[in-house]
Amino acid sequence: MNLQSEQADTKDSILNAAECLFAEKGYSGTSLRVLTGKAKVNLAAVNYHFGSKQALLEAVIKRKITPLNQIRRKRVEEVRRQARKEGRRPDANDILYAFIEPTLRFRENERGAKDFVTFIGRSFADPDDTVRKIFFRFIQPMFQLLLEAMREALPHLSENIIFWRLQLSMGALFHTLHICEDIDMDHLNIKDLDADSMVNLILPYLSAGMKS
Repeated sequence: MNLQSEQADTKDSILNAAECLFAEKGYSGTSLRVLTGKAKVNLAAVNYHFGSKQALLEAVIKRKITPLNQIRRKRVEEVRRQARKEGRRPDANDILYAFIEPTLRFRENERGAKDFVTFIGRSFADPDDTVRKIFFRFIQPMFQLLLEAMREALPHLSENIIFWRLQLSMGALFHTLHICEDIDMDHLNIKDLDADSMVNLILPYLSAGMKS
């Protein structure tokens, strides 16, 4: 194994350990000592690759959110391009699908996604807002794109109404992602749903709310 490959493996080990521990203990509750022990590296390796605990946190979030945002942005833009090509407004349902489907697919297919969703969910109850601030910084451009697309799709609604309905929609989507990790479905005799089933369940609900 060459030096570059070894360094990449070390960096991935640190990121994987951080993702897991942040989900289990929260960002504030995870010490670098525990983290380096789980990753089987020394503190110097963390400092070399990331420089600080907060920089490591940012790398953990960026690793998952950036590729997901690229997929969602491409799909939303494609909905807008197709509508312009056909000389019509984009449909709110198509815009929501372009955003929601890859988001729910992420939880099902992406390695470490369940830990990541749990970790982000924990941050909303944490008095320390460090995680929330970094997370929102990464998703802000995507939310801005959704807002612009929905303004095209629903010109009869004010920007204020569209903004708040999108906020409610994103809240419902996030709750859907997070609740699957927190609630004992078997105890309630409720079946967990795969991504396709979840999309088919939540999309009409959110679409009706956006359009009403």
